[in-house]
Amino acid sequence: MSDLATDMARQPDRIDIDTGADTGGGCHGGADTMREAARKAGKSEILDRYAADYPVEESKGPHDQPQSMCPAFGSLRVGLRMRRTATVLSGSACCVYGLTFTSHFYGARRTVGYVPFSSETLVTGKLFEDIKEAVENLADPENYDTIVVTNLCVPTASGVPLRLLPDQINGVRIIGIDVPGFGIPTHAEAKDVLAGAMLKYAREEVEQGPVAAPREKSDKPTITLLGEMFPADPVGIGMLLEPLGLAAGPVVPTREWRELYGALDCAAVAAIHPFYTASVREFQKAGRKIIGSAPVGAEGTAAWLDAIGDACGVKQSQIDSAKDTFTGAIRGALAANPINGRITVSGYEGSELLVARLLIESGADVPYVGTACPKTQWSDPDREWLEAKGVRINFRASLEEDIAAIAEFGPDLAIGTTPVVQHAKQKAIPSLYFTNLISARPLMGPAGAGSLAQVINAAMANKARMNTMSEFFEGVGTGHTSGVWEDTPMDRPKFKAKYAALNEAARKAAEAVGS
Repeated sequence: MSDLATDMARQPDRIDIDTGADTGGGCHGGADTMREAARKAGKSEILDRYAADYPVEESKGPHDQPQSMCPAFGSLRVGLRMRRTATVLSGSACCVYGLTFTSHFYGARRTVGYVPFSSETLVTGKLFEDIKEAVENLADPENYDTIVVTNLCVPTASGVPLRLLPDQINGVRIIGIDVPGFGIPTHAEAKDVLAGAMLKYAREEVEQGPVAAPREKSDKPTITLLGEMFPADPVGIGMLLEPLGLAAGPVVPTREWRELYGALDCAAVAAIHPFYTASVREFQKAGRKIIGSAPVGAEGTAAWLDAIGDACGVKQSQIDSAKDTFTGAIRGALAANPINGRITVSGYEGSELLVARLLIESGADVPYVGTACPKTQWSDPDREWLEAKGVRINFRASLEEDIAAIAEFGPDLAIGTTPVVQHAKQKAIPSLYFTNLISARPLMGPAGAGSLAQVINAAMANKARMNTMSEFFEGVGTGHTSGVWEDTPMDRPKFKAKYAALNEAARKAAEAVGS
């Protein structure tokens, strides 16, 4: 083993691992504590980069981080979906367990590697040596093209230097990233962290000489599609591009390393999801133009075809012909599948504005859109279109703000995250989970035009059933009075606070970082 870690001027106790009840140590120490520890540990540059790429308004107050699952799930999902790619996590065991469980719940069929640590290996630098040894043992070119190593919160705060890992071992690429919950606001943006790191590596490979050709390569100029989307959407986008003499290129994040070369070798990039800031930076360094928005609805498709055609130097007559063909078909599909009702939209996937556009063109009244993702210049076309329709758009929306919108607008249907849906159903308001029921449908072009109507209209038609259920359960109580009682329980907040403090003190006393 090399002696890289011991050569560094490491300071002990990068994070406060005191288990006293008033210190808040380890991964439970709070975002501010861990952020400060990470800066002292030499992570200022990466934290500043994340703050610029994924900004959060400081004026937001106590709910400054949008409601989302652990951000690292996003980058983990990207790696697990790639062929011949190994994934290794470094973090507290509870975090690794939760991420692994969630990944397999969402269909991952890959092993997730884990390098455990203790307080001693964390503060002495031995953890880095353990990670390096694990990567060296795993780097078999017969099995892998790439190994992705991810620091979670505690190793990031402790300054574990993944940048010192070799760029490659035995011909296997090594990519190390920090994905702390105190630096990346949402799991959607963590996808960009890994996608951007991979694009950077691939771009530098291309600059150094010939690389492996993609499995499939169109003989036409291609448009790279930036952001995860429903599998049918790239096919539909390809049909829209064909009359322009263009073809749909790879979708980033990709499913295989060599697709990254094809993604970089494009005529332009369509930022379908507009928050992939790191990825956009790499495409711009490769000299590629970036186009915002997406071909949703008739107006969205027409505007998108204009922007793509202009970026690629397509004759206006070709663009107009394609617009006439497709917008007519889209308007016909929208007219055949109308949506009548007031709908609030919220989520953390990054496609909330696109969904709202499609709903409005389908006839729905959409007064509010909340997204956990930030406002960027690539979201401006959709933002401007929606605001012209009177829609209030809330970037970096918190759960509390999304719930307040339901109370303010009284929708016939609420589309949102799990807790938003739960709140709406408690109020007998029909609701749909954005990720599983909205994102799991095509949105682009003619195929997307009528895709939402069936599920939306069916949900709104359940209003009477929701009212019946609400009336049936009326009087069973809420919170501490939930259930049917002869004597209604009394709330005892002081008692609960006392034992909550005792339990917390006991937990901290028993906790060992990384155990």
